[in-house]
Amino acid sequence: MIKSWIFLPLCLSIAVAATAQKAAKKSANHNPVLKGLYADPDILYAEKTGKYYLYPTSDGFTNWAGNYFKVFSSKNLVDWKDEGIIIQLGKDVTWADGNAWAPCIIEKKINGKYKYFYYFTAKQKIGVAVADNPTGPFIDSGKPLIDKFPEGVNRGQQIDPDVFTDPKSGKTYLYWGNGYMAGAELAEDMVSLVPGTTKILTPDKTYNEGTYVFFRNGQYYFSWSENDTRDPNYRVRYGTADGPLSKIKVPDNNFMITKNETDSIYGTGHHSVLQRPGKDEWYIVYHRFNYPKGIHMGRAAGYNREVCIDRLEFEADGRIKTTVPTHKGISPLRK
Repeated sequence: MIKSWIFLPLCLSIAVAATAQKAAKKSANHNPVLKGLYADPDILYAEKTGKYYLYPTSDGFTNWAGNYFKVFSSKNLVDWKDEGIIIQLGKDVTWADGNAWAPCIIEKKINGKYKYFYYFTAKQKIGVAVADNPTGPFIDSGKPLIDKFPEGVNRGQQIDPDVFTDPKSGKTYLYWGNGYMAGAELAEDMVSLVPGTTKILTPDKTYNEGTYVFFRNGQYYFSWSENDTRDPNYRVRYGTADGPLSKIKVPDNNFMITKNETDSIYGTGHHSVLQRPGKDEWYIVYHRFNYPKGIHMGRAAGYNREVCIDRLEFEADGRIKTTVPTHKGISPLRK
């Protein structure tokens, strides 16, 4: 008869190896990139500091009732430092005290000094705050920049700003909307719009919200979220245009990112795009349902989201390849 204690060391070795393997697999996953619930991420590479910054919606509040914005910094897109609250509605912003959603930011060099213009949603209006550093302190302009429908529009919401500087002209543009896409040129002060430049740019019936504009190889890319953020099929499509306020041409099979049912990744939308400085290397930053609970939460999944980063790739003709969202994410950037 073989004594059972003979097998004890073997069993312990197997158990330890299995635990180590499980831990290694878990540590290899870099998505989500932020600990906790966040959504609607806008990403910035700051020339001033040589770091990357994420500006998300603070999530996990029933019916999107959050009232503050935070910022996170990183040197490699994987390890992120919480830099704290940069705007508290009701305190730093006097004209709104709730529904802190979907910010965006841009770095501008003005008279030899860097300035940061931060556009944000509060109470279904769009405001702007200004800082000398990517982490603030940010000073609100004191009033909404956009608080009414553009001419010809009577449905949707004034939310989800996106800011873009045209590398050809040097002019800067603001885009916004839910249910419609609008765009306008920003004045030199960056806190007002140039009168008469607002245009309705809604590309097609798939547009819902979350516009993001970027430029690559002479082409303007317009991207947006389709469906509702509570929908597992929340996803990103794109089109192209000849200029910052030109008509958007929508190609066939124009998904930038959509759900990955095999890995139970759902609700992949409201994104931003990052080009690694000096390289034709691109990343898509987006939110998804909280994993693994989100898909079982019903419509509450739409305000229990988390931020992820995956590679964004292009075909030789400039078409965007559909990104398959992953748990693994990306590897830390090396210089």
